[in-house]
Amino acid sequence: MPLVRFPNVMKFYVGNQAEFSVEATSVKEMIQKIIAQYPTVKSHLVDSNGSLRRYFNIFVNGTHIRDLDGMDTKLNEEDKVILMASAAGG
Repeated sequence: MPLVRFPNVMKFYVGNQAEFSVEATSVKEMIQKIIAQYPTVKSHLVDSNGSLRRYFNIFVNGTHIRDLDGMDTKLNEEDKVILMASAAGG
């Protein structure tokens, strides 16, 4: 199963885990399964239309999904997925 690394600031919403495996064949399915298992994380990951929030970046094996097939990016058993929330300051 692909291994997902979650932002430390948000691990509270996913059972206090920074890393866990999700059985999924695409990034979209992975996000859906994370939300199904941890419903309180939904509003932090997706907007009211179900689209990934703008400030979230997803990397599969170090490559941003926008440089792959976006949410339709296929996942393999050995893949490592990093969800990263953008930070802003001022």
